[in-house]
Amino acid sequence: MTDVEKLSEILSHSSSTVFFGGAGMSTESGIPDFRSASGIYNQKLHKTFSPEEMASYNFFLRHTEDFFEFYRTRFVYLDAKPNAGHVALAELERRGILKAVVTQNIDGLHQQAGSKTVYELHGSIRRAACVKCSAQYNIDFVMKNVPVPHCERCGGIVKPDVVLYGEQLDDEVIANSIRAISDADTLIVGGTSLIVYPAAGLIDYFRGDNLILINKTATRADADAQLVIRDNIGVTLARAVELLA
Repeated sequence: MTDVEKLSEILSHSSSTVFFGGAGMSTESGIPDFRSASGIYNQKLHKTFSPEEMASYNFFLRHTEDFFEFYRTRFVYLDAKPNAGHVALAELERRGILKAVVTQNIDGLHQQAGSKTVYELHGSIRRAACVKCSAQYNIDFVMKNVPVPHCERCGGIVKPDVVLYGEQLDDEVIANSIRAISDADTLIVGGTSLIVYPAAGLIDYFRGDNLILINKTATRADADAQLVIRDNIGVTLARAVELLA
């Protein structure tokens, strides 16, 4: 029996599967892995900043215009479409097998593919809000109002609803993610190195029977997994769903 056949067999007997995904889930849709980027030089600031520095709340406050220039070019990929993995997960949810997607990604592709229960640990590029009055805006408003989007109601800066370095994760999203993972009988972890905390620590709440890793490289959880697959997530998940009766 192949690894994909084993995965399909596990899914066929699961009544509560949760998928925990990272950047590798979106690279197959053409979205680059943010953490793999090299340092970025900004001539106006006369300093070399790493992507992590430019994606920080401190940089947003101190160099707001430069932050938005960086954000629009490195965070937002509006032409990206859901890949076979996103579609497969939506189908698993439709069949009642998958109960939730917990994602570190901010692209909204799971929802575009049809997934309903999605917990976005790091927020979403699709939403934005005024830092002063909390008025809600969408991605189009942020992209069109350059260099810095300002609230039409109060004039405050409209910040994308993404969790920047130096910001806390949303308590409700964390609680829902922990609940889903704790209640799952099968946890599929895909496309994540499991080195970005606190998000990566959430898989430690899993108490089910089947921990499955789908990742190109080794992770800290490999030794505890019932199944480790070194292949593309999209291809693997799509084939596993195809094999389901």
